[in-house]
Amino acid sequence: MKQLTTPITEDAVKVLRVGDQVLISGNIYCGRDAVLPKICALVKSGEIAQMDIQLQGSVIFHTAVSPAGVGPTSSNKVEIEGSFEILSDAGVKVHLGKGQIGADTIRMLNEKNAVYAVIPPVTALLGENILEQRLVAFPELGMEAFYELKVKDYPAIIAAARNESIY
Repeated sequence: MKQLTTPITEDAVKVLRVGDQVLISGNIYCGRDAVLPKICALVKSGEIAQMDIQLQGSVIFHTAVSPAGVGPTSSNKVEIEGSFEILSDAGVKVHLGKGQIGADTIRMLNEKNAVYAVIPPVTALLGENILEQRLVAFPELGMEAFYELKVKDYPAIIAAARNESIY
């Protein structure tokens, strides 16, 4: 089991391989298909620098945040998988979700020294690993707004790294 703490360094990502089991601690961002295109637009316009969002060395968890808890959504949705490159360019090191992603995305992650990890849909169990929760942006989207969670030992498996995939 490998420990990852945000912000994640370039060197920490370089040693990750497909199948590695990791425990993620620190602050992670949560967003899915409704909000990630908005975050990408902020990155493209440069407005992200004016917000309290630190993408360098970060983790993006493809999920909504609801009173019922958090659980991964499918990362291969167009709006989500389409955000990988822009967010990786902005410093995101781990894209966390579920499901198979495309070969072009896997190649791009390698070029950007970023990885894709999957987390089983275990909403009830993940609640114990969330220490704090903060609404960061786009509150009008409700549970699909952009959130930041402070977590301890979030379990995940590296699913795409170094031009390889578990799928």
